[in-house]
Amino acid sequence: MTDPANRRPTESLEQGAAMGLAFAGRAVGPVAAPPAAASGAVPARGGRFPLQPLAHLDALWIQVAGALCNLRCTHCFVSCGPGEERHALMSRAEVGARVAEGVSLGVKEFYFTGGEPFVHPEMIEILEDTLASGPCTVLTNGTLFTRERLEGLRRLSDTARYGLEIRVSLDGWRAEDHDRFRGAGSFARALTGLARLAEYELLPIVTATQNTDDEADALRERYLAVLRAAGLPRPRLKLLPMFRLGREVERTGGYSPADSLADLPPGAFDPTRLQCHSCRAVTSRGVFVCPLLVDEEGARMGERIDQALGPFELSHGACSTCYTTGMTCGNA
Repeated sequence: MTDPANRRPTESLEQGAAMGLAFAGRAVGPVAAPPAAASGAVPARGGRFPLQPLAHLDALWIQVAGALCNLRCTHCFVSCGPGEERHALMSRAEVGARVAEGVSLGVKEFYFTGGEPFVHPEMIEILEDTLASGPCTVLTNGTLFTRERLEGLRRLSDTARYGLEIRVSLDGWRAEDHDRFRGAGSFARALTGLARLAEYELLPIVTATQNTDDEADALRERYLAVLRAAGLPRPRLKLLPMFRLGREVERTGGYSPADSLADLPPGAFDPTRLQCHSCRAVTSRGVFVCPLLVDEEGARMGERIDQALGPFELSHGACSTCYTTGMTCGNA
């Protein structure tokens, strides 16, 4: 079934379980070699790193909460938490201006992230404004769903022109695993949040990180069993790899020089494999190539979105994670 409001599949992502561990809706295993050349491939700059073109600007990521969050996760790739102000909260007017700018350049959908979007005092109003222009997804840790907030989200889901999605992050199918990253009690709070979303018929997408040695199918089934037990009769699950950015660098040491796309043969580069083929991210500090690299040197592409429409050199280790897994931060 397809929701005519946002023209995006709304059936349970559980149906893809037979495909194995799903990154961006694709079954992904070890990558033995780069994919065959695709039309639109571009030569590497200086023979080292591929240049990624922006083919069309479909999605705009909005770091609405800046770096503020009610949790301080040990693996946060933007190092968010209480009192973190490297990226500031974006005002309702600022978000509206960015949305209008994006729509004028062809943006079709919007993703709200942070930090934790629901620390923003006007998040419901910002969503109401933006849902007049396109479908919206909010990425949240699931711990701040008050009754008033849920009623507001339900109202928007019922009345908005476009579709609203809520994505809740989990970092383990057991409390001890999730809480090791996000703090004691956070797993129980996230499951309570998911149950409340289900109560209000706001069918959430659960984004889970692959941070154990569990086999893909077993990991997926364990997550799905936990979600069903929490009150989600039709759990929707998206599995993502870990990124060695932000605070995760302190835990794992970050990327090594070998973790890169350096010297990838130009004829083997498929630009459509990466989400930066069709998205950009905005924060209070400007426009960045993608939501993963808002703290990385060289990833800021301009002050305005129209200054960020050119190619980007894929020289960061995180680019290799995206490319080899075929993942996207989006809902696809």
